[in-house]
Amino acid sequence: MKIIEEAPYRFRIEQEGAMRVPGIVFASRSLLPDEHADMALVQVANVATLPGIVRASYAMPDVHWGYGFPIGGVAATDIDADGVVSPGGVGFDISCGVRLLVSNLDRERLQSKIRAVMDRLDVAIPRGVGTKGVWRLPNRGVLEDVLTGGARFAVQQGHGVARDLQRCEDGGMLKGADAAMVSERAIERGLGQIGSLGSGNHFLEVQAVERVYDTTAATQMGLSEGTVCVMIHTGSRGLGHQICTDHVHQMGNTMGRYGIQVPDRQLACVPVRSPEGQAYLAAMAAAANYGRANRQLLTEATRRVFEKQTATSLDLLYDVSHNLAKIEEHPVDGQMRTLCVHRKGATRSLPPHHPEVPTELAAVGQPVLIPGTMGTASYVLAGVPDNPAFFSTAHGAGRVQSRHQAARHTNAEALSRSLEDAGVLVRGKSRKGLAEEKPEAYKDIDAVIETSHLAGLARKVARLIPLGVVKG
Repeated sequence: MKIIEEAPYRFRIEQEGAMRVPGIVFASRSLLPDEHADMALVQVANVATLPGIVRASYAMPDVHWGYGFPIGGVAATDIDADGVVSPGGVGFDISCGVRLLVSNLDRERLQSKIRAVMDRLDVAIPRGVGTKGVWRLPNRGVLEDVLTGGARFAVQQGHGVARDLQRCEDGGMLKGADAAMVSERAIERGLGQIGSLGSGNHFLEVQAVERVYDTTAATQMGLSEGTVCVMIHTGSRGLGHQICTDHVHQMGNTMGRYGIQVPDRQLACVPVRSPEGQAYLAAMAAAANYGRANRQLLTEATRRVFEKQTATSLDLLYDVSHNLAKIEEHPVDGQMRTLCVHRKGATRSLPPHHPEVPTELAAVGQPVLIPGTMGTASYVLAGVPDNPAFFSTAHGAGRVQSRHQAARHTNAEALSRSLEDAGVLVRGKSRKGLAEEKPEAYKDIDAVIETSHLAGLARKVARLIPLGVVKG
């Protein structure tokens, strides 16, 4: 593999063998994965072999090894040139994403109440492997309404306000969902989990704005130094995982009919326009809607805690996914093309005045929400006009240790004490889950954000620091 530093914060993997396009990695030298220790760059090159791929196989600054695609991978395929869709380019946690709630509290006013707030959130937020959610769906029919209606259906049922939908990607509902394309096993897993956080790197975090970089954008977003916010990071739970499992298996068995060969079976794919491709996209959209409704339910649970403990409301700034494949229009070689844009561990980052940016934020661009690790900063960025990677940027810090490695060398109780000594109240569901998510298991979030900013993927708006975290 030949890698060339073609510009600051931009490396090129030269096209060779079965690659149809080059690989482009947005990274500083320190963030660039070691090709001998981390297979992420090999995966970037493998993605470049997919039928119909255009421009390049992109890797974001937080890139690391994943299933098929690297986490932090972006690839677009031309639908009119037999472009494919690959579940590995979305991942198992379909529509995993982040939303940020903004209060009218400042950090000083919250200080005397933060422990009570965290204690109540500890009770109010269901989490952990297999946990039941806060919304007990009575039957499959209501779940099907969730799968087609997303956060929009949740709000219609009284779980939120109309303004919430204006601040959600796709208005809280991804079109094209078909519950009939969702397997019985996925339905079973989804019935009891809506309104739950899950485990792994998912969290709910009470934060405060520590620093503002772009005053104009921050003001439009309701952010100033000291503003208390709540960040929620979760996805489609067991339902999304099952949908990915089902369709990876199906595509692995059928892609040969279309003459498709891939260097890694985890890249199983079919043409977007094939029956199997359409079935996956319809099921994926259903999982995306489940994920959006899930975050909406957790928002309402959080609002109730804040209203009771602080007499404060929480307004939604934005909700955006970072595991999704979407049909979008982009220029390729000077012509607008209809593409299937895979973003796996990558956040959509729309520029100012893009038609999908909320009207009140049109002048500053789409809010881009990038969480750090437990105990480190998170960031709000904004989209920029000349983003070179189909309006995509990083989604987090990016792992450097596996969960097993992190847990093996970490004392969860000592970690919790050290975080509390640093002013971060921790409410964890399990010791193992806490140890797996130690800050040292991830890349430096500040370096990831700086690279995203300097590489032209997005621009910095504000830095948020944690005050308390709820973990699965």
